[in-house]
Amino acid sequence: MSKALLGMARRLAFVKLALKAQQSMSRLCPMFGLSRKSGYKWKKRFEQEGIRGLYDRKRRPHTSPKQTSHQWLVRIRHLRRSRRSWGSRKLRVGLRKKYPGQRPPAARTIGRCLRRMNLGRRLRRRTRLGPQRRLGALTVAGRSNHVWTVDFKGWFRTQDGCRIEPLTVRDLFSRYVLSIRVLPDQRWEPVQRIFLRLFAKYGYPSVIRMDNGSPFGTTGPAGLSRLSAWWTALGIRVQFIAPGHPEQNGGHEQMHRVFKAETTKPSSQKARAQQRRTDRWVYNYNEIRPHEALGQRPPGEVYRPRPRAVRKPRLSYARHWEFRRVRSNGQIRWRGRKRFVGEAFIGYKVGLKPIRGNRCGVYFGHLLIGELWESDVGAMRPAKYTRKW
Repeated sequence: MSKALLGMARRLAFVKLALKAQQSMSRLCPMFGLSRKSGYKWKKRFEQEGIRGLYDRKRRPHTSPKQTSHQWLVRIRHLRRSRRSWGSRKLRVGLRKKYPGQRPPAARTIGRCLRRMNLGRRLRRRTRLGPQRRLGALTVAGRSNHVWTVDFKGWFRTQDGCRIEPLTVRDLFSRYVLSIRVLPDQRWEPVQRIFLRLFAKYGYPSVIRMDNGSPFGTTGPAGLSRLSAWWTALGIRVQFIAPGHPEQNGGHEQMHRVFKAETTKPSSQKARAQQRRTDRWVYNYNEIRPHEALGQRPPGEVYRPRPRAVRKPRLSYARHWEFRRVRSNGQIRWRGRKRFVGEAFIGYKVGLKPIRGNRCGVYFGHLLIGELWESDVGAMRPAKYTRKW
C-alpha cells in the first residue's frame, strides 16, 4: 500500500472514532500520532466535505502576483536560444534593450527560469577523488647515473626570428651535462628520441628528476605523461619536484643561468648555428670549466658512464592480479564497462589489485595510479601524489 493510501486509512479510522465520541481528543490523537490541532482539523474537514476532505491538499497559493508571466518566459526562451553563451545578467540587459519601457525579471529570476526550462549551463562533472599519497624526500645522488635531472630552459629566438626550446639533461652527482639539444617545441616524441640516444651512450639512470610541466608531467593519474610513463616502464623512477619550488632542482637551474649568460646574449643567427655554439659550450662546461662543488675539478673527471644493454618496457604484476591493456583511447574494460584510465598508459598493461568491497587498485608497474569502483560510471578515480617541502 502506498504512503498516501496508508495515510488516508489512518485518518479515516481516526475520524470514525472521533465522531463516536467514546474517547477524548487528548487521548485519541496520540494513538494516531496527531496533535490535538491536527485532530480537530481532520474531523472538521470530514464533517464539511466527507471523505474528500481527508486527502492532502496542495500548498501552492491560489494567486502569485510576483510570479514571472508566461510572456516573459517565452521571451527569455527565445533570447536564450539565439544567445546560448549569455548568462542571466547579459540576458536581462538584452531583454531591456529589446523591450524598452518594460521591466524584465531580475537576473536571479531569469537564472531560475532557465534551469526550469533545462536551458541553463551544464556544470562539468567533477572527477571523484582517488587515493592520496605523500611522497618522501628527494633522492640524494651517490654515484654517476644515479640521478639525472632534466628540464627545458626558457625559450628564446635566434636572430632570424626562429623560436627554439633547449632541452637540458644533467647528471646530478658529477654535474656532467649529458645533452643540450635545441628543439623547435616541447613535444614528447623528439624528447624520447634524444633519451634513446643518451641511454645507448651513457646507460640508464636509477632516477630522473624534473618539474611538473609538459612534456614531463600532467595533471592526470600520478602526474605521469606519455614520456614519464615510458621512463617508468623502463624501470626508471621518476621524481617530480614540488610545484613552484625550482630550488629543489637548484643545481640544474644554476647551470641554466650560466648557459644563458654565455650562449644567448646575443643569440646566434640561425638554429643550427645556435646548436653548434651550444655543443662547444657543453664541451667547455664538462671538460675545462672547474666546478667548486667538485673541488675545482671539471665534471668530466668525475662522471663515469655505465653503458648497458638496451632495455625494453616491461611491467610485471602479482600472479593473483588481473591485468588489462590500455586501448588507444585510454580506456580498459572492467566488469562489463569501459573505464578511462589515462592516455599516458596507451599500449601498456595495467595491473588490477583486488581491494575489499567492489573496487580495485590500478597499478602501472610498482606505482598506484588510481582506483576503480563498481558504483562509478566512466573514469577511474586518479591517484594524486604530493611532495612535502
